[in-house]
This record gives sequence, C-alpha cells and structure tokens, in this order.
Amino acid sequence: MTKQNVVPAEAVAAITAAAAVASSSPLYPYPPPRSFQKKYLSQLDFAGGRIGTWVESMKASSPTHTKAVGAIGAPVDEQYAAWIMRYPSALTKFEQIMSASKGKQIVMFLDYDGTLSPIVEDPDSAFMTDAMRAAVRNVARYFPTAIVTGRCLEKVIDFVGLTELYYAGSHGMDIKGPVKPRHTKAKAKSVLFQPAREFLPMIDGVGSSSQLLSINPQQLLSLLTSSTFPQVYKSLLERTKSTAGAKVENNKFCVSVHFRCVDEKSWGALIEQVRSVLKEYPKLRLTPGRKVLEIRPTIKWDKGKALEFLLESLGFADCKDVMPVYIGDDRTDEDAFKVLRDRGQGLGILVSKFPKETNATYSLQEPTEVKDFLVRLVEWKRPTMKALSKV
Repeated sequence: MTKQNVVPAEAVAAITAAAAVASSSPLYPYPPPRSFQKKYLSQLDFAGGRIGTWVESMKASSPTHTKAVGAIGAPVDEQYAAWIMRYPSALTKFEQIMSASKGKQIVMFLDYDGTLSPIVEDPDSAFMTDAMRAAVRNVARYFPTAIVTGRCLEKVIDFVGLTELYYAGSHGMDIKGPVKPRHTKAKAKSVLFQPAREFLPMIDGVGSSSQLLSINPQQLLSLLTSSTFPQVYKSLLERTKSTAGAKVENNKFCVSVHFRCVDEKSWGALIEQVRSVLKEYPKLRLTPGRKVLEIRPTIKWDKGKALEFLLESLGFADCKDVMPVYIGDDRTDEDAFKVLRDRGQGLGILVSKFPKETNATYSLQEPTEVKDFLVRLVEWKRPTMKALSKV
C-alpha cells in the first residue's frame, strides 16, 4: 500500500527532540503543564499479540452475559457480591462521598457512551434521555462539568446539546470549553486545546526538514492524524465489510471499529482484519474498549491527561480543596481513574453490571443510576447555594 503525507520516522524523532528545547507558539491561550510538553510519543501498543489473546481482551472489555438479579435488585452471583463489596455503589455511599467533599470544589468528568447513554446496536443512535440531559444541565450549574469521550468533538456536542459544558473528544485530543465559563478561578482561562484546526492546510505536504523541526508536538499530532486517519478509515471500511455487523466510525483523531453487532465467533476474524490494516501504519496503536476497537496515534495523551489538563486550565491543578469525580464505563476511562488514584485526590466511579478490575473507587450499574447520582448531587448542593445567595 502506498501511503502519502505520513511523517517519516527520523523526522518524528527530530521533532520530538526539538520540542523539548524549542519554544513554539502555543495552541492554547492558557499554557499547559510543562510535563505535557516533554514526551508525546509512546511505544507502540499494537505490535504482536496472538489473536486469541486479543479476543480474550475483547471479551473482558465487553461481557455479553447477564447477572441474575434478586427481588430487590441485588445481584445474587457470589463473584459480583464480592466485587460490589470492594467497589460499593456510589448511591449507597452517597453520604460518605459528600462528607469527603466537605469544603472542596467538586469537578465532574463524565464519559458518554455507556455512562450518559446506553450502549446500543447503532452507535449513531446513542441518544441521551431528556431526564439525563436535565440532570447534566443542573449539575453544570453548580459544578465545573466536562464530557470526556472517544467520540469526535462535534458528534458528542450534538448528542449532548449543552453549551455550558467542557468537552474533550477523541479521548481528550480535541478539547473545547463554554463561551462563558462559570466556574474557573480568577486567573484561569476558558481553555482550550484543539490540535489540528489551524494546521489542516499542512496535510497536502509534510514540508521540509527545517519546517518539521519548527513545529511543536500538537502540530505533529495534527500532521499524523489529519493526514493518516482518512486513509485508515477508508481501508478499515473496505477490509471489515465482510464481517457482518462491524461498523467503522471516524472520530477525527481516532478511528473506532464497533463490534456491538458482530457475532462473538467472528471477533477473531475482525481483529485480524483490523491488524492487517494497521501493519501499514506504525504510528498508530490499537486498544480494546467496550464493544469497540480504538485506533489512536502513539502519543502519550489519553482521558487521564485530558482530566489533568482541564484541572490545570480551570485553575485547580495544585489545589488541595478540589475533588474531581470521574464517571465512566470503559477501559479507556481507567486512565482517568488511575490519575485520580495516583493523585490521592478525587474518586472514580465505574459504570458496570459485571465484575471488572478497575482503578475506580465506587460503582454504578447503568446510566439510569448515573442519572440518579447526578440528581442527588444537585439536591445536596442546592440548599447550600440558596443559603449563600441570602447572605
């Protein structure tokens, strides 16, 4: 396969080295932490791995069996019962969570698919309910609130339909904030980090070596993704069309291969098809998620980095009086859960009906419970705000 507009390996190395010492003009109005500017390229995740191992990983990320449920809704499966003791319901422990947040600013981070909307057969039909939208809108009135998703930015904004939120699409590689942010600290800007937009004209030609050395890691990300993903998307469409139920989605800075409607017996064939395409693109990595295979650049940026970037941009990076709360259901959300656990600040809530290894602290079973949690959060906060308004 002939590939065009792909940055050569030696140029990538030179760009990365130059980025550590050069002071290119930033793409964001608010400078990010220095740690984000040092190393953006990571080792390839995709290389190797037996098909059977990948299928098992897909099964672990996307369980297809259901649990027996007792009369009062409590699962009777012993394994799940042990798991829920370790990761108790955020609804059951709501008062405990609120007690821990006393005197702290809660900042909400929410995944979309499987968290705010159910996992459905057609990913283009993953709509929120009106009740969920109202709950998210009300939460955003009292707390800084961000949607962090693998979906492309434009699509998730269209799904959610709320202008008062922060949005991090493509696993945090395309971030946008509200026009009139409510909750930023005095010195914080409104964000944001939107790689690629100003540099899309560059995709027609990579440029000379001297031009490559002058660009920063965000520009590099733009070149890698904007020039490569349309090709990958088309190749995956062609290669996977023989697998019934497979759906390929172009999310701008990543490509998603959904296997929600693919028979489990065909998962091995699907992973072979995807891997055969990615052999031609060594700058991309493949990771499994919930009913989806994600193809992303080999850049050290994920939902955890997006969470840290948003906290920094909001003015909360080094604050002791902030409590980030991240709710998500997918393996990609584990990056954010791990950041919170490593910080020893804030908490992760995994949305799952099935036992999973996780870095989260609490759990919720499904989007309806997420809605209930958000509603309770608003009910808890509203009296305090009313009291303050009377002072």
